[in-house]
Amino acid sequence: MPSTASTSAKSRRRQELRDFLMSRRARVSPAEAGLPDGGARRRTPGLRREEVAVLAGVGASWYQWLEQGRDITVSPQVLDAVGRVLKLTGDERRHLYVLAGLNPPQRESEFTPDYLCDGMKRLIDAWMPLPAHIMDQYWNCITYNDAATVVMGFRPENDDNCLINFFTDPVYRVRAKSWAEAAPTVVAQYRAAMSERLDDEGFHAVVDKLSGLSEEFRELWERGDVSAGGQMIKEMEHPYAGTLYLEVTQLKVPARPDLTIAVHNAVPDTDTMAKLVRLTSPAGRREAMRAVTTQAGARPAKAAS
Repeated sequence: MPSTASTSAKSRRRQELRDFLMSRRARVSPAEAGLPDGGARRRTPGLRREEVAVLAGVGASWYQWLEQGRDITVSPQVLDAVGRVLKLTGDERRHLYVLAGLNPPQRESEFTPDYLCDGMKRLIDAWMPLPAHIMDQYWNCITYNDAATVVMGFRPENDDNCLINFFTDPVYRVRAKSWAEAAPTVVAQYRAAMSERLDDEGFHAVVDKLSGLSEEFRELWERGDVSAGGQMIKEMEHPYAGTLYLEVTQLKVPARPDLTIAVHNAVPDTDTMAKLVRLTSPAGRREAMRAVTTQAGARPAKAAS
């Protein structure tokens, strides 16, 4: 038998569904829906239930039951049709799915992929002297702060993709003392991100390109491991500052679901923060950039034949 708590939660969700649909229906005028407004004869604000049903291509009784929160079968296709009639935003559409007891669709960004608001750039710049960067859904690097250049060797001539750089950038490979331990987790996290959008060719393009460049990646990818993004510890060997211990955390921003902010923190009880303060000082940056230039000429990891 269902517990009292689950029954109560279901009842609240049905009431919320009723109130939500009624309020959304009331804000759409007949003219906005392509219907005659009926003049002063209309007593119902917005659309009538029957009008929503006709425009959505569902039965009038079925829509009435939906708005009443009855225990009926609903499908994503029907909810999407209702959402279009009620002119729901992306967040409202997801809310409708949740209230109807379905898994909500993926969040979609209202911005183009190359748009980055000034606030997000200021966020990672304010993270100094700690490294931070922003990636899109395919892990293409959108932007990074100065500490990411100084510590990890981020630079314009790199491939834009962070996964490809992880395997092919000689500067990063030389510095990442924990590279071999981290590599399986990094690959598993990329597969987890890809599994949410299996039909998206952008992910497959990255995998195909890197498979042709790195035998190490190919072998790890064939394992099929999956791991949700979260926190990892990085041990970096900087040519000027020595060993740095960093904890990297992936953050999501609801307003930009296509982007991930990767921020690094100094691991407690290490001298990493003091070293980063020195590294990102004017004198430290000059020394660090000379080290990056020297290492950039290092021999890259051998590509698969």
